[in-house]
This record gives sequence, structure tokens and C-alpha cells, in this order.
Amino acid sequence: MPYQDLREFVRALEKAGELKRIPFEVDPHLEITEFADRSVKSGGPALLFEKPKGSSVPLLINAFASPKRMQIALETENMDSIAARISEFLQMKMPDGFLNKLKMLPILAEVGAFFPKIVKDGPCKEVIRKGADINLNEFPVLHCWPDDGGRYITLPMVFSKNPVTGKRNCGMYRMQVYDERTTGMHWQTHKQGAEHYRRLQAEGKETRMPVAVAIGCDPATIYSAILPLPPDIDEMMIAGFLRSKPVEMVKCETSDIEVPAQAEIVLEGYVNLGELRREGPFGDHTGFYSLEDDYPVFHIECITHRKNPLYVTTIVGPPPMEDFYMGQAIERIFLPLMRMQLPEVIDMCMPAEGIFHNLMLIKIRKSYPGHARKVMHAIWGLGQAMFTKVIVVMDEDVDIHNVSEVAWKALNNIDPERDIEFAHGPVDSLDHASRLANYGSKMGVDATKKWPSEGFTRPWPDVIKMSPDIVSRVADLWKKAGLT
Repeated sequence: MPYQDLREFVRALEKAGELKRIPFEVDPHLEITEFADRSVKSGGPALLFEKPKGSSVPLLINAFASPKRMQIALETENMDSIAARISEFLQMKMPDGFLNKLKMLPILAEVGAFFPKIVKDGPCKEVIRKGADINLNEFPVLHCWPDDGGRYITLPMVFSKNPVTGKRNCGMYRMQVYDERTTGMHWQTHKQGAEHYRRLQAEGKETRMPVAVAIGCDPATIYSAILPLPPDIDEMMIAGFLRSKPVEMVKCETSDIEVPAQAEIVLEGYVNLGELRREGPFGDHTGFYSLEDDYPVFHIECITHRKNPLYVTTIVGPPPMEDFYMGQAIERIFLPLMRMQLPEVIDMCMPAEGIFHNLMLIKIRKSYPGHARKVMHAIWGLGQAMFTKVIVVMDEDVDIHNVSEVAWKALNNIDPERDIEFAHGPVDSLDHASRLANYGSKMGVDATKKWPSEGFTRPWPDVIKMSPDIVSRVADLWKKAGLT
């Protein structure tokens, strides 16, 4: 059964031995970050701080910070099973014949379970605060790293609507807390929240944009906010797909935006069109501090929350951290979508050190001259994959999840002048090395075996391998010698 809310997920983590309760006072100013960083780097558990200093609200962190916890979060033993479900629905066609159509009914019923369900009320409205009762300082918002510009809400689900289509978007954008009722809204220029802002501003009919922020939901709903979906695909529908049950949504008190009814905390408010404020620096997932810049300001008009709410958060920094494990699951889940457009792709890998957008390793079934370059350019045209700084394309006999093997074979297979190409285009806003903000260069590496039809006329050597009969014979002698 899918988790109803965050609390059921916490109980599941605890039952699996994946949660540690911290019963004594720990400071959200830097100390909790150090706890969380030590835990994730050492393979430790999720942490539930029952007494964060300065707040009566418990704090959960590192809830997704391991492969096992991601499996518990998405209720699967293997991310490939979710990928297989995606492939099944993408390839679904209406069958011929009455009996075959009957066989389709269970699948069609499951499709119906994806769509969000509007309800009149929910636990997120057990407490409603307006006016002088609004105070963000009551929550244990982290000051993550020493040189951060302030405290940051780091795992928010930010809801806005496309002003043209009216369709909902949910993204995850960090929010620097300025005071008890205003925050920054760090939606980068390529994100859908920023696009909604630009469209509304261009229309010139409104002076403010309604926004709502949910903090703490069931894990699939939280996770949906970070998925690299096409524009105007409803994240709440995808959450319904992941959990095989509709997400219950309830209308805000101050706007027509709907938020998950089971959320722990909801911040309702608006962004003034044209109002910007300095935001940052922030210790980011690159492992470096992202630079200060001007971003919109979020004004809070209402806070609703459950009785005795639970605050969930995360930290990012030098990899691997919690976001790496969340990204690793994305890599597995969305591989079928890439294969739909690029069937020659066998597998992909984004190593932790590449922090998602810096390095993508691709394994292909090479079929014609220049095939590797075709794949590079196609990936740079796929949604958020456009940010990928370096793409390395390998042959199908390479284990691309073994970074040592990739480095060995790629460095042996390339002639740099011939096999490396450069391009220019959009880059991640957090890329501090690009010549301009949001615009820079990319590198594609063709590390496949070169063919005569690609102009390579020399013999291409084989990888050194021992004869199978010798391997088998020595395996027996190895055991006889008492070696392990």
C-alpha cells in the first residue's frame, strides 16, 4: 500500500532500521548539517532530530540518502521495475478483439489512478495562521554551511500555474529565509516556475503571482518535484503513477492553487512581479558555493500545517550526498524515456563526482559511422539533459557503471583532436566556470572503437583476455592452493 503521508514513511524507515532518532538538542545552525554529512558519507541512517534548538518542530533529514532508502521511499526492490512500468505504458496500444481488450482493463484502471483527486479539506489545514501569527522562525530551517547567506528551506515543493494554460507545475527551488514572512524564490531561468513568472510579467495584467509551497508529503510526492519532466506535465500525476494511488489535493486558503492535502506544512503567498532581492551565497550540490544573484521575493500571507508538524529538509554539498541517491533513481527510472527517442542507447550513468550535469556516460549499440556524435547532439536536445557539460559515448562491451573501466577504455580509445568536439549552448545556472551565467560550452567524447568508414585505417587491437580453459583450470588450482 502506498504511504498516506510523511509519517508513514518515517515509520517504514524506522522498521527497516534505516532511521536514527536524536533525542537531545542539536542546533540547525551548522550542527545538523555536520550530523547529516557524516551520516551520508559513512553510509549511516536517516536522522530524526526530536529537539532541534530553537524550535518545537522535529526535523527529518537524509530520508532518501541511500539506495535502500530510495527503494523504501518508492516501495520497490529495484528501480528497473518502475522503469519497466513506464515502458509498458509508453508502448501501450489498444488491442484487437474483445478478449484482448478485457485483458487491458486492469492496466487502464491503473492509469485512472494516476490523476490527482481534489478534496475539500485535509490534515495540512489542521492549523491555519494568518496576519501576526505568521512566523517562519518557529520552524527549524537550516543554516547549512558557514558562508551561506542565511537559512534555507531546501526541500520545498513549489506550486505555480502556467498563466496561459492554467496547468499546474511543482518544482523544487531553494528558499532563503529573509525574515519571519519573506523568502527568496530561487527558480533558475530554465525552470518552469521562472517561465510562469516571465509569462505573467509579459502579459502586464497582474502585479503579483500566486505561489504555494508544501513541505513534507509522502515520499513519491516529494520526489516528483525534482523529476525532469516535460513542461506542463503534472508532477502530481507522476506522483500518482509512482505510488499507484491519486494524490489528494486541496485548495489554498488565499488562492486557487491546490496543494497536497497530506502535507505537513504549507506556505501560501505571492511573488511581486519585478521585485528582486539579493539571494545567496549557498553551499550547493556542486560542492562549491553558488554565487549571489537577484531573485524574486516570496511573501507569505498564510501558513497552514498539521498539528505537531514534522519538518523535512536536506543538505547538498561535496558529493556524494542525499541528492546523489535521488538522482541515481532518476537515472534508472527515466532511461526508458531516453530509449524511446534514442533506441541505440543501452545504458547511462551519471557518476556522483559529475554532480548530474557535469558528466554523463552513455553506452550505445553502434551501427553506423558518426553514431556516437549523433547521440551526443540528441542528448543535448533532451529537456534538462541540455545542461550536460561532458558526454562520453562508449561501446556496448563497456561497464559504464565501473568508472575505472570507463576511464581506462576511453583514454585508450580516443585521439583527442579527432574524437573530442565542442559545442555552445545553455548551461546549468550553478555552473560557476561558464564564461557567462546560463551560457557556455560543452564537450562530447567519442570513445567508441573507430571504423574504417570513419577514416580509421589502422588495425584496432583486442582487449587482453585469458583463455577460458585456463581461467577454469587455474580456478580449481587456486582453491587447491588455499587462496581466496
